[in-house]
Amino acid sequence: MRVLLSVIHIIVAIVITAIVLLQQRKQGGFAGIFGGGTQADSGQWQRFSQLTKITIILAAVFMLTSFFLVLMS
Repeated sequence: MRVLLSVIHIIVAIVITAIVLLQQRKQGGFAGIFGGGTQADSGQWQRFSQLTKITIILAAVFMLTSFFLVLMS
C-alpha cells in the first residue's frame, strides 16, 4: 500500500509541476505574487481557468498523499 501511495505521490508531483509551468503568467505585479485581488474575486470557482482548477485539485491530492505517507511511516 505504501509503495502504491508513493508512486501516486511522485506522479502527482511531476504532473503538478508540468501544469504549473503550462499556465500563463499574470501581470499583477506584487499583488499577483502574493495572491492579491479584490473581494469580488473570492469564491468564484467558475472564473478559474481549466488549468487552475486542475492545479488546485492536484495540490489537494498531493497534500493528502503527503499526509497519509507520513502517517504510514
